[in-house]
Amino acid sequence: MPGADAPLAVQDVTVRLGGEVILSGVTLDVRRGEFLALIGPSGGGKSTLLRVLAGLLRPESGAVRIGTPPALVFQDYRLLPWRTALRNVQLPADLGAGGGLSAPEALKLVGMEAYGPYFPAQLSGGMRARVALARALAQSGDVLLLDEPFAALDALVRERFNAELRHLHEKTGRTTVLVTHSIREAVWLADR
Repeated sequence: MPGADAPLAVQDVTVRLGGEVILSGVTLDVRRGEFLALIGPSGGGKSTLLRVLAGLLRPESGAVRIGTPPALVFQDYRLLPWRTALRNVQLPADLGAGGGLSAPEALKLVGMEAYGPYFPAQLSGGMRARVALARALAQSGDVLLLDEPFAALDALVRERFNAELRHLHEKTGRTTVLVTHSIREAVWLADR
């Protein structure tokens, strides 16, 4: 189990996919409440590292220690089309992985409380991004993993969402790891 100051720790992790080394000897600690940005070229292993941190992918070698199961926001949001926004956010609780904010509280925190009865197809891309973020906030744990959550949004909307994400981080204090291609976004949002 990681120490109180490092709820997330990776020690000498190596991952191979299809015989190719994707990550080799990765070591890092993320302090409680820290906002860490991972930047680099496409195919550099950033999303692979997030999947290892989320427990979706096992490393070939090395150790991953995380205090509580993290919440992961995927690039494509992975909202269930047959569930309303509210029911998508309720999904962690329905699966026994709740313990974070209630679904209504999480939707309110991301400014989507009025859209709870809407289905994903009725929402804009930015609204779907907020619902995915709200779903992550409804999960238990204090670690939030974000895999380019706003990459598909236009530049103006993305900047507004980055400001909202920064405010949300300040308000919740969750340890956050963000994968991004944007150096500007990384510098503005992250502690390191």
